[in-house]
Amino acid sequence: MEKSRNTLLVTWDNTEMSENALLHALRIAKNAGNNIRMVHIVDQVEKSAPMDEVKAEFQKQVENRSRAHDFDFQGIVLTGSIFKEIAAYANDSDALMVIMGTHGMTGLQKITGSKALRVIVGSTVPFMVIQDKPPAGKRIGSIVFPIDFKAENKEKLTWAIYLGKYFDSKVYLFKAPVKDKGLKRKVNSNLTFAVKFLLQNNLDYEIFTAKKSANLAKETIEFAKEKNADLILITTTKNISIADYMLGAAEQQIIANTSKIPVMCVNPRAAIVHMSQFMWGARTY
Repeated sequence: MEKSRNTLLVTWDNTEMSENALLHALRIAKNAGNNIRMVHIVDQVEKSAPMDEVKAEFQKQVENRSRAHDFDFQGIVLTGSIFKEIAAYANDSDALMVIMGTHGMTGLQKITGSKALRVIVGSTVPFMVIQDKPPAGKRIGSIVFPIDFKAENKEKLTWAIYLGKYFDSKVYLFKAPVKDKGLKRKVNSNLTFAVKFLLQNNLDYEIFTAKKSANLAKETIEFAKEKNADLILITTTKNISIADYMLGAAEQQIIANTSKIPVMCVNPRAAIVHMSQFMWGARTY
């Protein structure tokens, strides 16, 4: 039997960025009834203190945050590389999603953005990547949902519905403009699929078409900024290459957007999930 997935994992290193990630997790958990588990990963090579001391100090941080936010946080310490451990733990645990902080793509921060992408693509569990704290008292009221010709677009729809139901979100379907008849047919098929299930789940939506197909990532960011979006929902590139990390995959551009809009990244699975799983209440989390 598949384990129940109702826990939000927050990568924790006792920095302002991880504190911001914790605030995003709280915003979701208080609406959706999730558990929150803070995950601290210790690099064995860089470790400077005995593990008992590391765990004791981390437990204090968990307890302090629990008191400060009036929420019963869980905590776990893992050893190894964050590139491997967080995805492996998320895949094997009861995690619904991972929430982590990163920085923009200016100067050395571009390296940080590419590292975030490396962490994300190793996971079957979605990642929400944030760059700032959530606005006080603001719900996830608007979600930008880019649509292109790829079949994997359908896999992220369940997350638009999941968040949309709890936050009464409006979904902006942002369609790629394509001239090729075959690709246009695929884009329109993905759009029709999305509209069908948004309607079936009583979620508000609007359809917009990008102006140029050359850089959908850039236009998505500009559109999200224009709409004052609370979240951009994307699918990561299947079989991403080292060249993508070095040159900057489209996902990396969106994740590190200068408007600091949170981005939820869904990784393609081996097979497209059944349509029935997009129905509210039909999927086991």
